Amino acid sequence: QVQLVESGGRLVQVGQSLRLDCASNKVIDSFDQMVWYRQGPEKQREFVAVIFLTGRTNYSDSVQGRFTVSRNALNNEFYLSMDNLKVEDTAVYYCGARYPGIDYWGQGTQVTVSS
Repeated sequence: QVQLVESGGRLVQVGQSLRLDCASNKVIDSFDQMVWYRQGPEKQREFVAVIFLTGRTNYSDSVQGRFTVSRNALNNEFYLSMDNLKVEDTAVYYCGARYPGIDYWGQGTQVTVSS
C-alpha cells in the first residue's frame, strides 16, 4: 500500500514562491508517474504537473513557466516548486503516484494566495 503525505501548503501573497513536498512510504522509482493535481474553491480537481519515471515533465497551461516538478529518489520525495503565485492558484493540492491501472493519493495541502 502506497502512502503519500503532502506538506508545505500555507498562506502566501501574490508573487511569492512556495514549495510543496510529497513524501512516499514506497520507493518512488517504482512509480510510472508522480503527479500533482489541485482543487480550487467550487472547482473540479485539475491536473497541474507530472514527472515520469524517465524524468520527463509536463505541466498544465495555467502553470507552465511558473511551477516546476522534481523528485529526490534518495528521500523518496517529490516536489512542486511554485513561483509567481497568483490568486487563482489558491487550491488544495494533491500529490499522486501512478502505476498502470491504479493511483494513490495524498490527503492534500491547502495553498492560499492572497492579494
